[in-house]
Amino acid sequence: MSYFRMYFLFVFIWTLQHGYAQKKPVTYSTNNQKAIKYYEESKIYFSQYKDKEAEESIKKAIEKDENFIEAHSAYAQLLAGQKRYEEAAVHLKKAIRINAEMYPVNHFMLASISMLVGDYQTAFSSYQKFLSFKNIQPEMKEIAEREIKNSEFGMNAIQHPQPFYPVNLGNAINTGNDEYFPSITADGETFIFTRKVGEQEDFYVSNKVNGKWQTAVPISKINSYGNEGAPSISADGKRMFFASCINIEGNYGSPDRKGYGSCDIFYSENINGEWTKPVNTGPPINTKHWETQPSFSSDGKTLYFIRGMVSRGEIKQQDIYTAVLNEDGTFSEPVKLDSNVNTDGDEESVFIHPDNQTLYFSSNGHVGMGGLDIYMSKRQTNGKWGTAINLGYPINTHNDENSLLVDPSGKIAYFASDRKNGYGGLDIYQFELPAHIRPEVITYVKGKVYDAKNKQPLMANFEVYDLSTQQKTANSFSDTKGGFLITLTSGKNYMINVQHKGYLFYSEHFSLKDIQASFEYPYFIDIPLMPIDTGSVTELKNVFFDVDKWELKPESKAELDKLVLFLKQNSQTKIELSGHTDNSGEKKHNLILSTNRAKAVYDYLIQNGIANNRLTYKGYGDTRPKLLNDTPENKAKNRRTEFKIIAK
Repeated sequence: MSYFRMYFLFVFIWTLQHGYAQKKPVTYSTNNQKAIKYYEESKIYFSQYKDKEAEESIKKAIEKDENFIEAHSAYAQLLAGQKRYEEAAVHLKKAIRINAEMYPVNHFMLASISMLVGDYQTAFSSYQKFLSFKNIQPEMKEIAEREIKNSEFGMNAIQHPQPFYPVNLGNAINTGNDEYFPSITADGETFIFTRKVGEQEDFYVSNKVNGKWQTAVPISKINSYGNEGAPSISADGKRMFFASCINIEGNYGSPDRKGYGSCDIFYSENINGEWTKPVNTGPPINTKHWETQPSFSSDGKTLYFIRGMVSRGEIKQQDIYTAVLNEDGTFSEPVKLDSNVNTDGDEESVFIHPDNQTLYFSSNGHVGMGGLDIYMSKRQTNGKWGTAINLGYPINTHNDENSLLVDPSGKIAYFASDRKNGYGGLDIYQFELPAHIRPEVITYVKGKVYDAKNKQPLMANFEVYDLSTQQKTANSFSDTKGGFLITLTSGKNYMINVQHKGYLFYSEHFSLKDIQASFEYPYFIDIPLMPIDTGSVTELKNVFFDVDKWELKPESKAELDKLVLFLKQNSQTKIELSGHTDNSGEKKHNLILSTNRAKAVYDYLIQNGIANNRLTYKGYGDTRPKLLNDTPENKAKNRRTEFKIIAK
């Protein structure tokens, strides 16, 4: 329960101290008129926001009668409003000790304050006592029933602490100012975060050299005289989403930044090491409401963010939404995540790990330690999000926890804290994440796209598919130097498809099942693209048949759909489809088999809208081997399906 909620609740409670089913004139627990006079005086000061004078009067009331229950209760309320929770608890306990039955609300107040300081045992017993009374306010009963679950959870969590040894990232990142909201690239080499200097929030970036973070520098092309916050950098480091809000000048930090609500999500692209001018993502992501704290997934197409509904100047009901990037560069209509993640409370600080299956977020609506706790949810096989898991104590405490980042290895987590012995204000720390709350093991695929003839680098679009499910797992592009980086979950088989205008599309498959593929052992692949020239030949490496059969296997679909797209984009191109075998078996049989396999691809293309006058097919049997048929590996490479450009 947040401090602000507690404060306004206590203002409400002051009026309840005499209000439980009482319609007769107010009576007090004391007959001392001087004590009553000072008490009434303190209420007037309190209503005028004169807390100092109210405290002086209430202390005088208690001096006149140490057993004045209402004065102790009111003093506790005043102290709680100033975050002096331990002092407030002392006076509530005194009031309850004098008469535990007179004001049920005192038990509620003591329980709520105890939650704020992490005294879960007192909170649990006090909520239980409060709920034992009849005719209690329905709103308070609902809160007590919810918070009693949190207090019970808190007691159990403290008895079973998680290993937690935070280490300060050092003075290359942290200063005497506040540093928070970290973000990191998939290769772990670039670190971006928010730094607050005075009232100004800006982005800083640090690069790792020989295992050490270098001194962070501001990102000048993005920073403005307004505030920039909550950066989310894509896995390949090429795109960054962030939040910008209206400032006192009525704009989003720069006069040329236009927006739709109180806070909007913007993005910038990194081209040749320079960040471009930020662009508003626009509707349907941004609305008249409050959109912030984006997290961009490693598949290069899914954006997670927080949307809060703005009503009469207040931000209410913060939930996690997701939207998908369409082929035309626009986003789909955002969808709110289900109740396994979102609650009736507030969700914040969403972070999708590069495994694209593990979601970390903060919430005060799930059962936890009180306030905002950090939770994890795993994507299930049906695409739904699993039940939220609290990360446990002392990662979570009675305070508000948020801004968690888990690095691509899944082993190290980062967070912001103002704990002692730091550099001042909020510093960014790292700690080893306990094994049971880690994401899936991932690796990254890194390489270069280039012209196969002149070796010049190419900017190309590429997609990666999970061969077993035919689902696209990554969608990205190489930079002007041809470089690319994508993250993938280990233990699966993948197909990669690369396209660039004027070139034959490239396809390859690779396995991360039988090799030691992890963040420490990435997979490297270079991709040569052949220009579209008459006579150019491309192997369809992701077209599959069972042994001695010519029916296309289902996992061939993604590859063949790319060939269909290629032919539609190059409408004058004509191709010959060819089938090839190794030298095992009879030559006549091999010729028939290879011809039928080429025809299977031919039939698929016609069924998907390619005119038959643009296509021919032929089987070559074992007459055109790529390699000597002297090993099982070479024979496997000779069994293939290809297409050749016969007219441009």
